[in-house]
This record gives sequence, C-alpha cells and structure tokens, in this order.
Amino acid sequence: MWNRLGVDAALLAVAVVWGGSYLVAKDLTLAAPVPAVLGWRFLVASAALGVLWAWRVRRLPGRAELWTGALLGLTQAAVLFLETFGVAATRAGNAGLIISLTVIFTPLLDAAASRRWLPRGFFVAAVVCVVGVALLVSADGFRAPNPGDLLMLAAAAVRAGHVTLLGALTRNKPYSSITVTLIQAVVCAAAGIAVNPAAMATAARSFGPAEWLGVLYLGLAASVFAFLIQLWAVRRTSASRASLLMGTEPVWAVLAGVLIAGEHLGWAGAAGAGLIIGGCFAGQRIEARFRATPPVPDGRGDLPGGATGAALVPAATPAVVGHVGKP
Repeated sequence: MWNRLGVDAALLAVAVVWGGSYLVAKDLTLAAPVPAVLGWRFLVASAALGVLWAWRVRRLPGRAELWTGALLGLTQAAVLFLETFGVAATRAGNAGLIISLTVIFTPLLDAAASRRWLPRGFFVAAVVCVVGVALLVSADGFRAPNPGDLLMLAAAAVRAGHVTLLGALTRNKPYSSITVTLIQAVVCAAAGIAVNPAAMATAARSFGPAEWLGVLYLGLAASVFAFLIQLWAVRRTSASRASLLMGTEPVWAVLAGVLIAGEHLGWAGAAGAGLIIGGCFAGQRIEARFRATPPVPDGRGDLPGGATGAALVPAATPAVVGHVGKP
C-alpha cells in the first residue's frame, strides 16, 4: 500500500511541477525573449540529461535513432515556441487548460490515420472541451480569444501531431528513452540559440537569482525530474492510473495562476475550466477503454486501420520533452 501511495505521490508531484511551469515560463518571458528562455532552459536540461546518459547508457545512437531524435526534436521545438509565445500573451491558467486539449486532439489524429473511429461519447467530450475553451477565453463577457490563447490552441494541435509521430517512430524500436530524450533536448536548445543568439548572452547578463531559479525549475524539475519519475513509475503502476494522476496538470496550472499570480477567472472562465478538465478526463477514459477493445474484423476478415490491427495509440507515457513544462 505504501509503495503504491509513493508512486501516486511521485506522479502527482510531476503534475504539480508541470502545472506550475506555465507561470514560471510566463515570468521568464518578462525578463528575456522567448528564444533565450528556451535556449537556456534546454541547455540546462541537456547538461543534466547528458550526465544521466553517461551514467546509464553510454552507447552512441545508431543513424536511425539519431535521425528519429532529431526529427522529434524539431517538432518538439515547434510546440515549445508556440507554447512559450502563447503563455507570454495570456494567463498561466489559460495556457495550462488549453494545452490539455492535446489529450483530445491526439486520439483524433490517430483515429484518422488508422481509420478506426472513436466512440460517439468521445466526440461529445470533445464538444464539451470546445465549449469550455469558448467560456474560458470569454472572461466575464463573450469576446474573441486573444493571440496567446490562439497560440496555445495551435500548440495543443501541433503537440498532438508530435505525440502521434513519437509513437509511430519509436513503437517496437530498440531505442533508448534517455538517448532520444537527450537528442530532443539538444535540438530544442540549438533552435533557441539559432533564432536569437545575441539574446542568450543578454539574458545571461540580465538574469538575477530569481530568473536563474526559474531556468533551473524548467530545465531540471519540469524536465529531468519528470522524465526520471515517469521511467520509474511506469514500471510500478498502470498506464491509465499514471495518465489520470498526471492529467491533473491543468488544475495545478489554474491554482498557480489564481493563488500566486492573482489571476481572475470570473464565472465564465471558471465554468470553462471545469468543462475542459471534465471533458479531457472523460475523453481520455473513453479512448483508453476503446483502445483496450480488440478491433472487430470487417466482412472481408480485415481489421480496420490495416492488417495488423495495431493499437490506436501507444501506451500512455507522456513525452517528457513535451511542452512549457515537459522539456
């Protein structure tokens, strides 16, 4: 029992760290341009992951593994630029809630690719999420979403593509999770540096203790710590339980925004937040049950989505080199 509680507490800690990362990233963008924030964050993450790689792996990647990590690093960098520019232009709570729509977008992409359509209840959950987003961005009166909200919505869609690509490229491959994650982090750091190299030096000179603490939080706590906890916990609990606990991330993002930054949701925003969280949880559960159900052969004896009848999506192990809070 205590072992299970320890695993649950560790996974919940990951969700709390990720939820708080939006506010930390938002504060850092007030002190430095977005490319510099990402560059320094992933330099720190790369250094820590490099130490981990030297300790646990010490095997150079093959060409396929290297190219896989590099490609995933590019898609990850696209997600991170959208997210960080987005969180700079909206509330931290909004960012954490809108990006959680990835859990709705990803199964939709997988279903379209496999031609194995999801249950009707999943689409109801998706509509609930859309209504929730409309209420969230309306504040206390209906209005068009601000640019930050739209960027976060785009980030959720691109991240869904990234997660789908991650599953397609790494499923049944003998790749090291640490190696692929390290390559992604290096690519993300290089992207931040390449976009604005001068800003890296300027940020280093202007950052005070609070800003460097924020960089360490994003690079170590929200990246390396989360990665290690997932590797440890996935062997000790079910994928559905891990997803449920880490799926509380948007709740912590809202709490951080309201309690620490003094953000105000209003009645419409609070209702929207509730609908998004509820819709995402419901959609995730429906999709998980559907994935666990074997495909039904059609009249010709074939399986929808191809002859293999492969699972709709890979096991729920969130990509740690993920978003503002998942490097």
